[in-house]
Amino acid sequence: MKALRKEYHRKLCSQILHVDREGVPNNADKHSVLSVSLAKGILKQLDYPVCKKKVSGQTSGKRFEKVTAEYLEEAFKLLHHLRPGKWQFSIGTRIEEFEQYEHLITIKALLANKELRSFMGDYLIAPDIVIGREPIGDDEINRHKSILSEEMDVARLTPFRKANSQKPILHASISCKWSIRSDRAQNVRTEGMNLIRNRKGNTPHIVIVTAEPYPQRISSLAMGTGDIDCVYHFALPELEAAAIEDGNPAVIETVEILVSGKRLRDISDLPFDLTV
Repeated sequence: MKALRKEYHRKLCSQILHVDREGVPNNADKHSVLSVSLAKGILKQLDYPVCKKKVSGQTSGKRFEKVTAEYLEEAFKLLHHLRPGKWQFSIGTRIEEFEQYEHLITIKALLANKELRSFMGDYLIAPDIVIGREPIGDDEINRHKSILSEEMDVARLTPFRKANSQKPILHASISCKWSIRSDRAQNVRTEGMNLIRNRKGNTPHIVIVTAEPYPQRISSLAMGTGDIDCVYHFALPELEAAAIEDGNPAVIETVEILVSGKRLRDISDLPFDLTV
């Protein structure tokens, strides 16, 4: 897992992380001395060559999603014995494609009406990364012992059984935020609440992955409970070390509160949390 984390960081550095002529990493807010200092501290510890050409904000976001999805898929393979199953990893798949939210297809048709859409809002979400689990066929269920058959009048409604549903079950919704700069970042909370309120079935994991170096901005998403499970930092130990090196008491305290309060974890924790 350690090697996989290192490869994750190497890819992020080579494909996204860029340092401008003033020495400011592109995940930092150049107008904030603290943000720049922490971003530099993280980058120094990662110690990988960075991207030579600056990429646009939109491109950074897309690459962050792709690299993170690849990391999680590879990590899940290592943990297959802990969470067996057939898993789907995809980017930008709308939630109505999954069993718990297939009823939203009907709402999607209704929302073609602009007046109705202005009244009801947008119920349809396309998370950055989604993990789905394919339903299980009876042959697999009966691998070791006869449990189910077509003749048995039991387990006729559970979507876990392929005989009842062909749609995958949404296991996790993962929002990726390369940086946290504006109120638009709060949209992930709204998306989380929509996932909770509009489901018919179990609630998926709802998490955020970010490369934001400034703890106070991370706290704007991480603090509180209910709409997201947790925020995962792309390099939390490196951020903690950078905060200590910077020596700002408020920054150190914020990181400690977020970690001890179970609101902020490292990217390496996420695959294990997703096995639950």
